[in-house]
Amino acid sequence: MTALWVIVPAYEEAARIRQTLDALAAQTDTDFTLLVVDNNSTDGTADIARSFPAPFPVHVLVEPEKGVGCAVDTGFRHAIAQGATLLARTDADCVPRPGWLAAARAGLTGGAGLMCGRITARRDEHGPVGRAVFRALVAIAAGFGRLRPAHRKAGYLAPYRMHAGNNMAITSALYLACGGMPRRPSPTDRTFLNRVRRTTAAIRHSRAMVVENSTRRLSAYGILGTAKWYLDRGSGSRTTDPR
Repeated sequence: MTALWVIVPAYEEAARIRQTLDALAAQTDTDFTLLVVDNNSTDGTADIARSFPAPFPVHVLVEPEKGVGCAVDTGFRHAIAQGATLLARTDADCVPRPGWLAAARAGLTGGAGLMCGRITARRDEHGPVGRAVFRALVAIAAGFGRLRPAHRKAGYLAPYRMHAGNNMAITSALYLACGGMPRRPSPTDRTFLNRVRRTTAAIRHSRAMVVENSTRRLSAYGILGTAKWYLDRGSGSRTTDPR
């Protein structure tokens, strides 16, 4: 088994996970082990992952405790227990571009503790207007995060820069040192980033790490609801899972 593991949390993603798996198989760097953490799906997500003809080892782990934080934390800790020293994550509704993992590995082996990259909208879910709205919402949320007082308190070793949990890579040592991904409540990505910021300044951003992100939250929440979500105002009366 390789020292680099890619963890993909998944829940009821039978309609999309094959595209994610195809994108991982098309990476310029395929020297990794894939771990799909199925969050107790009922739609055959796990079976699709198990039968995927990949150029790398594929493992499927079932996490019955619901929540993406639970699935990610279980997957990362399982990979570490199996000898992983480098960890990368994307989600089962996302499409990493071919150079994604190579850029992540280069950053981590070059001294970074946490690598994050750029997210863009998938082209198969919304047209140009929807993708433009997505870009604007991400930019607004990123700016809000940098200015938010809670993200500028004493004790942080690095400035705040919004990162997407579906586009990140971290060393196993740092994952354990910072306490790992919070298992709940959702959303967990900001809490995790701030845990890392309290632990190290070795956080790097790579424009070569690009993941095409699902925009289905736009359809489920609308523009205003999606904006509130990205601005850390929660999902209101909606479920945190936009399926």
